[in-house]
Amino acid sequence: MSAFEYKKAIADIPHKPGVYQYWDAEGTLIYIGKAKDLRNRVGSYFNKDTQMNGKTRVLVSRIRKITFTIVDTEIDAWLLENSLIKKHQPRYNIMLKDDKTYPWIIIRKEPFPRVFWTRKMIKDGSTYFGPYASVGMMHTILDLIRETYPLRTCNLPLTPENISEGKFKVCLEYQIGNCKGPCQAYQSTDDYDNNIEEIKDILNGKVGNVIKNVRKVIKTAVEALNFEYAHQYQLKLQILEKYQSKSTVVNSAITNIDVVSIASDERYAFVNYLKVMNGSIIQTQTIEIKKRLDETDEELLTIAITEFRTKFHSTSREIIVPFEIPFLDENLKFTVPKLGEKKKLLELSQKNVLFFKKEKLNQYEKLNPDLRTERILSQMQKDLRLTQLPHHIECFDNSNFQGKYPVSAIVVFKDAKPSKKDYRHFNVKTVEGPNDFATMEEAVYRRYKRMLEEENTLPQLIIIDGGKGQLSSALTSLRKLGIEKRVTVIGIAKKLEELYYPGDSYPLYLDKKSETLKVIQQLRDEAHRFGITFHRKKRDQGTLKTELEQVPGIGKTTADKLLRHFKSVKKIKEASESELSAILTKKQVQTLLTHFAPQ
Repeated sequence: MSAFEYKKAIADIPHKPGVYQYWDAEGTLIYIGKAKDLRNRVGSYFNKDTQMNGKTRVLVSRIRKITFTIVDTEIDAWLLENSLIKKHQPRYNIMLKDDKTYPWIIIRKEPFPRVFWTRKMIKDGSTYFGPYASVGMMHTILDLIRETYPLRTCNLPLTPENISEGKFKVCLEYQIGNCKGPCQAYQSTDDYDNNIEEIKDILNGKVGNVIKNVRKVIKTAVEALNFEYAHQYQLKLQILEKYQSKSTVVNSAITNIDVVSIASDERYAFVNYLKVMNGSIIQTQTIEIKKRLDETDEELLTIAITEFRTKFHSTSREIIVPFEIPFLDENLKFTVPKLGEKKKLLELSQKNVLFFKKEKLNQYEKLNPDLRTERILSQMQKDLRLTQLPHHIECFDNSNFQGKYPVSAIVVFKDAKPSKKDYRHFNVKTVEGPNDFATMEEAVYRRYKRMLEEENTLPQLIIIDGGKGQLSSALTSLRKLGIEKRVTVIGIAKKLEELYYPGDSYPLYLDKKSETLKVIQQLRDEAHRFGITFHRKKRDQGTLKTELEQVPGIGKTTADKLLRHFKSVKKIKEASESELSAILTKKQVQTLLTHFAPQ
């Protein structure tokens, strides 16, 4: 379309709520959206001042036709958008990853109704409860029903005529007490139907109502001195109260509300749904959404709410959400709780969605380790305010012993993993005494001077183990080499794990549990380990040389030869005269043997 055709298409769109559809040159539906003001929403896509990500710009470039459907209210637009996306699955709409067929509990429409679970909903007049996203929860409820209410499980046609004609005989289920024998009129229709009504209350989350009725029956039976009957209902009461204690999570005054929460990253979003009736969570589900156009959490949450309310046939007027949703409808109330029981429900939903997100991402990363690397690097870029992904990171650490044997170590991480073949040690050459700042300056200068001479790629991030002083020394070397603007350098202080940036007097504190900080700590600890190992080796060699040099006639050069050949003073002491003769003169051999001979 030309700019003129876009303007013409938009001019025909009214300022009313509805759903819009974008089509490409081949006549393929590529995107479906909803709006409370169709013209304003569609027009925003073609406004030059509107900031869009790359995917959205590609979508707009492919639009060749715009159609729309007007509806009465914004909630109608919600529902219509949801159904159209499911039907057409346009390329640029988000993907709801939920292709499972969830089970229902059915109360069959028949004489003496059976209660069982099914995955097929048939419009035959039967009553369905669900669907249940948790199969375990569904079986728990069915076990409660079977344990509390003797119901028939056979599929016999128990019409009054068949029963009166005596066509059926009781089976083993009757003998063991799981059925009261309606097939031989041992149980009346009224008694069976009373049980069914109580079961419906349980499935609707009204366990409290059932408990009240059971207590009344117990009281009446006791007053009538029918203790056996009272005992049967007392057992039923205990089962119901046990179930209620497990399922009730909030005040029972909170009834018929929906709770939703969301957790997202750059590629995926996860939304949890809780259905609450009389203080009990009777339905729950978490779904995964794959992003297509960098949708906001508000947009994703509204789509998910529509999906959940449609699937679970929700009629609640109140929805608890984690943030304000720009959605106006007199039949719906969105609540962002600050405290109290509703806040606890929202926190419970958030715990569920965060756990689900963590488990899903772990599964994806096990199947594709590159996803984990990309996620960690992206998080590091965001946390450390980097201009590019830190694929190559180097970390420096210094070691010395009372100013002697100063060394510096550098470790290298590539794609957030140690690259040990690139580790390096530096014997400090220009520093005398315990001067950590000068040691850092020399090590950094030598490292990157050589990289520039060899035309190697510089790291995206340099980490200095130390505070402002060490960071300033490192920056001095980078300035001398003219690369201070080509790399990012930060310092990490040990005391509070604070991060320092050049020219910024205030440190950056990362969450102690953040993966970014964990990678930096791993780098720092690895540099310290690598540096200390080299430093101890050098220090030990210095101590051994000093001991050998105390032998008359053995100088520094000869001590070096002995240590290189025998590796330790102990082995030198144990060496035979012929073995020592390969390194020393005859006079030196005799002197050495005399020096180390037992007193």
